Amino acid sequence: MPNLHRGEIEAEIGGARRRLVLTLGALAELEAAFGADDLTALAERFGAGRLKAIDLARIIGAGLRGAGEAISDEEVARLSVDGGVPGFVRIAGALLAATFGVDERPLGEQAGA
Repeated sequence: MPNLHRGEIEAEIGGARRRLVLTLGALAELEAAFGADDLTALAERFGAGRLKAIDLARIIGAGLRGAGEAISDEEVARLSVDGGVPGFVRIAGALLAATFGVDERPLGEQAGA
């Protein structure tokens, strides 16, 4: 069972139940990938709700790696989830909500989107 107080979530990805968590290392990885100056800028970018498919793969990949899974963003992009793209959006949204305490509505439905 995931520890929500530590920002962990679980999701079925690629037919397997997997744990995801954005550790400091995973967040540093995302800062570099998105060119964010700090965590506030990273949270603001995610809060805007305008993400590309590769952004979803990066967020989910960082969460999987943060939980100890050796997987690349390219491998994540080839996996499937229930609900297709909206399923990936839900997983990324839940992970970001667990990490930043952001609005849990789907990314495209958040304020300002």
